[in-house]
Amino acid sequence: MVSGRAILAGLLHHLPKDRLRHLLLLVRPETISRWHREPLRRRHAATCVPRRRGRPRTIRSIRAMVLRLARENAPWRYRRIHGELAALGIKVAACTVCEILREHGIPPAPERQKTTRADFLRNQAKALLACNLFEVRTLTGARPYVFAVIEHTTRRIRVLGATAHPTGDWIVQLGRNLLMDLEDAGSRAQFLTRDRDSKFTAAFDALMTDAGLKVVTTGIRMPRMNSLAERWIQACRRELLDRTLIWNQSHLLHTLRAYESFYNEHRPQRALEQAAPCRPLPPPITQQAQLAHLAVHRRDRLSGTLHEHQHAA
Repeated sequence: MVSGRAILAGLLHHLPKDRLRHLLLLVRPETISRWHREPLRRRHAATCVPRRRGRPRTIRSIRAMVLRLARENAPWRYRRIHGELAALGIKVAACTVCEILREHGIPPAPERQKTTRADFLRNQAKALLACNLFEVRTLTGARPYVFAVIEHTTRRIRVLGATAHPTGDWIVQLGRNLLMDLEDAGSRAQFLTRDRDSKFTAAFDALMTDAGLKVVTTGIRMPRMNSLAERWIQACRRELLDRTLIWNQSHLLHTLRAYESFYNEHRPQRALEQAAPCRPLPPPITQQAQLAHLAVHRRDRLSGTLHEHQHAA
């Protein structure tokens, strides 16, 4: 639809000069010139692709790398992230790194340096051990105690012994057995976490200290300070002890040894990306023929209480 301004601007070329002079008294000359230019400008704008002003946007992979470096390295400022990118051969301005962090709501480095307890334990896992005692009830009414130790980094469990009458000397002897196992395995543990049970005597702490292990006691009524050991005890009860009738102490030890082997060699752990503590994950199956015809056998342990699934030979 043609506007009145466009029609008037087109008729100006055909009007006599004397009438044009009277029209100019009503409309300024620059206004008439603007009316004449607008149709040409609109036609030109419709045929041209608009261009983006300013610098081009940083590609997605570089932006993702900036966010990853900031997430994995809390103390790093944007200058440090810029230097790491330069070392990787990625050319980007330091102000661009700062702008990417600001757009995604990532605070400055001093505000990101708060270390949670989970992060601290994860960073120090190779040096941490946890031990605990838990009670089991047998069919005869006895209440034997089981002493177990777990490694934070590998989640490997060691069931050291069980007895109905735990004493300080018994705990010390199991501590000696633990130190020999750690020496044979080449463990570099430096800390041992335990609760405040009175069965852990000063002789036990002195034995650990002489071997280079610092004993760390948990707070009063704070089981989360020894969460790995408590979590394993819960798994042992749910998967084994609550589904098995324990006759006596020898039967308990036999059952726990079987579960220890199952836990260390087969049971997947989320903290290890679903690998077992003492066995890495096998390579993934990539051939469609093998996926279409899966031959998996089940191995029963403890009369079917525990199941292991393996590929057929």
